[in-house]
Amino acid sequence: MEKQMLRYVGQQVEIIYLGNNGSMTQRRIAIRSVERGRVKAFCFQRQAPRVFKLENILAVQQVVRHAG
Repeated sequence: MEKQMLRYVGQQVEIIYLGNNGSMTQRRIAIRSVERGRVKAFCFQRQAPRVFKLENILAVQQVVRHAG
């Protein structure tokens, strides 16, 4: 998963994330770095930097922005 996430550094993605309390959330994030099992990103939902555990990211999809 870490190699997969590395290709998204500098881009926006949508993730499905399993929180520590067992709840699942969908988040749009801008990935800043991926290292040691962690994804450092800006979370648009929280409007703040966040750190996500790679093992808790259940799905990822690149956000495609259209010109216009």
